[in-house]
Amino acid sequence: MNKNWKKDTTIFLTSQTISLFGSMLVQYAITWYITLKTQSGVMMTISIICGFLPTFFLSPFAGVWADRYNRKKLIILSDSLIAISTFILAILFFRGYNAIWMIFVVSAIRALGSGIQTPAIGAFLPQIVPEDKLTKVNATNSSIQSVTMLISPMLSGALLNTVDIEAIFFIDVITAAIAVFILLIFLHVPAHSKALNKQTTSYFNDMAEGFKYIKNHSYVKRFFLFCGIFNILVAPAAFLTPLQVARSFGDDVWRLTAIEITFSIGMMVGGVIMASWGGFKNRIHTMILSSFVIGICTFALGVVPNFSIYLSFMALFGVVMPIFNTPATVLLQEKVEEDFLGRVFSVLGMISSIMMPLGMLVFGPLSDMIKIEWLLIGTGLLLFMQGFLMLGSKVLVEAGEPCSKTEL
Repeated sequence: MNKNWKKDTTIFLTSQTISLFGSMLVQYAITWYITLKTQSGVMMTISIICGFLPTFFLSPFAGVWADRYNRKKLIILSDSLIAISTFILAILFFRGYNAIWMIFVVSAIRALGSGIQTPAIGAFLPQIVPEDKLTKVNATNSSIQSVTMLISPMLSGALLNTVDIEAIFFIDVITAAIAVFILLIFLHVPAHSKALNKQTTSYFNDMAEGFKYIKNHSYVKRFFLFCGIFNILVAPAAFLTPLQVARSFGDDVWRLTAIEITFSIGMMVGGVIMASWGGFKNRIHTMILSSFVIGICTFALGVVPNFSIYLSFMALFGVVMPIFNTPATVLLQEKVEEDFLGRVFSVLGMISSIMMPLGMLVFGPLSDMIKIEWLLIGTGLLLFMQGFLMLGSKVLVEAGEPCSKTEL
């Protein structure tokens, strides 16, 4: 392991935080722009599909690339692709071409960049961080991201009230350029062993080997099944709450900003909790606790009549997200062989990118026919029940026990 892992980790997380800051500014601006301009569940669904579906189709290839090639270069490539597409959109908006469909197209291109980036980052961290430090680093990263997500909606909301949306697009271009510069100049990490060797198999053979590895890995296979169900059920809470707030509490930008701020504060607190506590000895028990609370919060968002109480549950929702995501990520990083990390994280990205849009294909149009509150109540109950199913899964509970290697 690299003796300078602390320095390398700090440099890497700094670059990604700067990149994330610009990306979050744009993401919030796009979401609120569509929400306030259309107040349509169908339009929100189209936006979400454009932002996720390309990731699904690219992820199998991106996972192979992350296992075959220099992961740092892949991250630089993805950041550059996202910045260029956003720059083009900014120029078009600046010249008066501001059709909604152009936002959808650029969202799809940005999703391609994310599809390359996500498995590369997931596989890169274990490459530079010692295994016994992964929980702390992932939790710390979660807290840093939460601070970024706390600042981003406030600044994005303020900017939307004072400047045109293209100004926010230009900020994202600048932050991406800075992030790429930091990685190129300051981060010197050799490529992982597989990337240094001559590749003797085809892309599709590597892809097939990755799917076979997952199929034969008892924990990963079962965990991905639960992730798929979770991502469908959490879709209304993840994507329809801004629309719910606009309809039920008022379409003021400050309200949309408030729900993002409270969620981000919660995530920041949750990341600090995980960095200091580390979770239960059995990581799955930590994830199950989080699942129960997520179900309760989702249900509550559908029944509370007061906006202040609504924000309290949104904050609690944020607290438990790192308590679920951190042990989930660390378990994969610990139990999956390094040469397969990229492909495993790419499949996880596929699940996230396809299951939420599939959920929104149902929940989005439904939100134009029935109250979003009813969707939150129903999915909240199902998410709570899923916690019991995880608790009853012998494969998951056994995998959560601390050990050096998972049983295949």
